[in-house]
Amino acid sequence: MESDAAKLEQLKRSWTFTFYFENDLFVNLDSNYTNGVKFSWLSPDLLSYAESRQLPKWTHQFIEYLPFIHKPGNIRNVALSLGQNMYTPKDITIPTLQVNDRPYAGWLNFGIGFHSRSARQLDVVELSLGVIGPLSFTEESQDFVHRVRDINRPKGWDHQLKNEPAINLFWERRHRIFEYGLGHGLGFDMLGGYGAAMGNVAIFAKVTGEMRAGYNLPIDFGTSTIRFGGDTSAPSSPDDPRLSRGKSRFGIYAFAGGDARGIARDIFLDGNTFRDSHSVDKEYFVGSFSCGLSAIYGSWKATYAHVRRMRQFELQENYSVYGSISISYSY
Repeated sequence: MESDAAKLEQLKRSWTFTFYFENDLFVNLDSNYTNGVKFSWLSPDLLSYAESRQLPKWTHQFIEYLPFIHKPGNIRNVALSLGQNMYTPKDITIPTLQVNDRPYAGWLNFGIGFHSRSARQLDVVELSLGVIGPLSFTEESQDFVHRVRDINRPKGWDHQLKNEPAINLFWERRHRIFEYGLGHGLGFDMLGGYGAAMGNVAIFAKVTGEMRAGYNLPIDFGTSTIRFGGDTSAPSSPDDPRLSRGKSRFGIYAFAGGDARGIARDIFLDGNTFRDSHSVDKEYFVGSFSCGLSAIYGSWKATYAHVRRMRQFELQENYSVYGSISISYSY
């Protein structure tokens, strides 16, 4: 049986890689938020490895000056991500501007996040840099996929948002409110949190909650879809089943959660910041609900979430619905 010291040493050295894929074709739709792809990497712990050469030394010094994440005794990590998001109106076969529906928009983004965690709390500060508009190559992505699958080709991308640098800062705090039996046998827990974003992409404040129940629950900070400050699926305790070398490296659980947002800006609805573009009247308060299943086997974790989001603009006919798949590997 593996010792606690060995599992703690593995946790300290562990990188976590996650791939996300989201699409509304999972629910037989093709509109609104229609596709997202993201790759992310979460570094080993930086508290015990402050002199490690795995990350540049200047990053350690920079982290010390960031708000929220330098509480003494907390473990720190760095997260890097690269992603592309796609937004379209309901009918992509119409070549003319659809003034009553949301704009075509693409977003190519790179994120650098800093995590600080204790056993029951996680703080994330993330800076997102990228571009919105034709330089995001989202039109080409959708056209390629639809051509390969021999389905309706999009015809309205001439009316997409114009090129604009995309800069956003995000902070979130997650709490483990209660727990029972995490990491071994039957268990459940409840997570809650709140956060805020500021930038030309989005300005909002939000609250979140999630409940999980199942067998050998991983000891992390819950389910993450493609969003600011994601990457919450990495092991956060040496008792996480993914760090065990014994027979308890399999787990499965169900989850349900949601968030509520107060939104001051959403560039994908409000349009370009500095140039005239198509826009619609957004809703200022939006909620979403998700549920699904997650399984772990060895160092792998796979999740499927069904996401339903309230109407985001005044003339939107139906809720936005899509499926989200994520696969994580800790090594």
